[in-house]
Amino acid sequence: MSDNKVSRQKPCHHCKSRSASAPPDTSTIHYEKFWLYRHCSSVQQRDRQAQKAGQLFSGLLAMNVVFLGSAFISSMIFNHVAITLADVWILLSILKVLCLCWIIYYLLGTSRQPHAVLYRDSHAGPIWIRGSVLLFGSFSVLLNMFQIGYSVILIQCKSVVEIVFPSIEILFICTQAFFLWHHSKDCIQVQHNFTRCGLMLTIATNLLLWLLAVTNDTIHMEIESQLREVEQRFAGKAPFSHPYLRNETISCTCPNTTICKVFQKGYILLYPFNTEYCLVCCSVLYVIWKNVGRRISHHHVPHIKPKFKLQGVVFGPLLGTTAVIIGICVFMIYQIQATGSAPNHQVFVMYYSYYIVLLPLMSVGAVIGTIIHALEKRELDTLKNPTRSLDVILLMGAALGQIGMSYFSIVAIVATDPRDLLNSLILSYSVLLIFQNITQNVFIIDGLHRQPFISPGKEEEMKEEQNHEACNQRRVSMLELGQEIRKVSLSYLHSYSHLSWKRRALREISFFLVLCNIILWVMPTFGAHPVFENGLEKSFYGYSTWFAIVNFGLPLGVFYRMHSVGGLLEVYVTA
Repeated sequence: MSDNKVSRQKPCHHCKSRSASAPPDTSTIHYEKFWLYRHCSSVQQRDRQAQKAGQLFSGLLAMNVVFLGSAFISSMIFNHVAITLADVWILLSILKVLCLCWIIYYLLGTSRQPHAVLYRDSHAGPIWIRGSVLLFGSFSVLLNMFQIGYSVILIQCKSVVEIVFPSIEILFICTQAFFLWHHSKDCIQVQHNFTRCGLMLTIATNLLLWLLAVTNDTIHMEIESQLREVEQRFAGKAPFSHPYLRNETISCTCPNTTICKVFQKGYILLYPFNTEYCLVCCSVLYVIWKNVGRRISHHHVPHIKPKFKLQGVVFGPLLGTTAVIIGICVFMIYQIQATGSAPNHQVFVMYYSYYIVLLPLMSVGAVIGTIIHALEKRELDTLKNPTRSLDVILLMGAALGQIGMSYFSIVAIVATDPRDLLNSLILSYSVLLIFQNITQNVFIIDGLHRQPFISPGKEEEMKEEQNHEACNQRRVSMLELGQEIRKVSLSYLHSYSHLSWKRRALREISFFLVLCNIILWVMPTFGAHPVFENGLEKSFYGYSTWFAIVNFGLPLGVFYRMHSVGGLLEVYVTA
């Protein structure tokens, strides 16, 4: 496959700053070329076909890498003698080294070419998503440091690969986080095919790292649950055996030292952040991949970017903070009780009761917000937006995790004894969770497709500013500039002090749902897994089957809550 042609024009030193305000010269455009479509008469048609072909071939590359890695990981799970965890680590290390080489080449080569970044997608890489990359990336680095320290302490029964793999992982996380922080908005216009293949290889590597993290976390949870059952049935009963509880888990135990316990507990505590980091990186990389070769029209560039303000909201933060505080108390009580040898029946009643109270409130808020959206006069935003399209896909796809687990629980409860107190609570929880996911998705998706609200005074200022720029020179005195900024600021504050009831209600609902989704993300992320620990579904479906269902649904549910926070913040800002 051949790449695009390079412009002969001299490099422009103000391309990045100019791209946000003025369309670039057509002579700087790098049209894509592909050997299959070299005989197309129209340059624009050849460019479109070459773009589709580049996306197809890079997607095929990612698909083959994911299938190869999945085969390795599956073989490790089902036949741990032929394929070991060290073999999987070696494969992933090779992929990470290749991704590092491409990222470094992009940073030092591709992005610095003349007219490489003529356009930047203002919707891509919002601050909350880039902040999530840095936050989860930092925790993932700490996780790998704990893993290295733990392996060094137990060096007599650990292999060198268990130290080398997390070391490469730290370098990969830091480099990728730097790349995503600075280049998440790029619409690269050179080396299209090579850039697409590099992005898809990085996406595939992150997906495999997520898959490995999920399976390893599953094994740890399985061992803990089985050991708890062994303790419960220890008196007068034969010990329980399981294929994952191999001899090396007994011989290679953590010595009774403080530093070893710190590494062990820190590793368990930080483990969920690694899975979240991989999924967030995949979403950002996918948007960059969609923006390769994209040319944004001058009329599509926003003149105003709404900012996050807490003005005009009272009840949403108050109710949301109350839900968070109560949720933290419930979570702490649950963790103390559930980590014992015999979890108390009352702690499950308390946990599900909290959800049964909170989920209807969230559903009612989402329904009211959707009705207000229908009553609004704001126009729909129909412009092409890869970031918004991805947000919708992720919301719908990630919600399938919790919805699927809920339906499995409903079937198990109805088929056994739905009149029992705990079973009736679980049944109500499952039904309410399905309804809450659906109503919240409708509210978020409808809000994402609405045009940002602009007050009349603000709109007049924008029109005057555009006419002033079109008719006069660029040089403006500092005094005139200060007066213009003061007028715009006063109009902005005036509009916030006179919020309509619709906008105020949307802000209250959005902020309340943000805080609720945060606490519903915290509880399963840090270890509250009653869907597995209550024992109902496990006894109905069998241990292996139910654990496979939980393994699929729980990580998606955690990711759904986190991604919903970002979508709700967008709805709040644009209200």
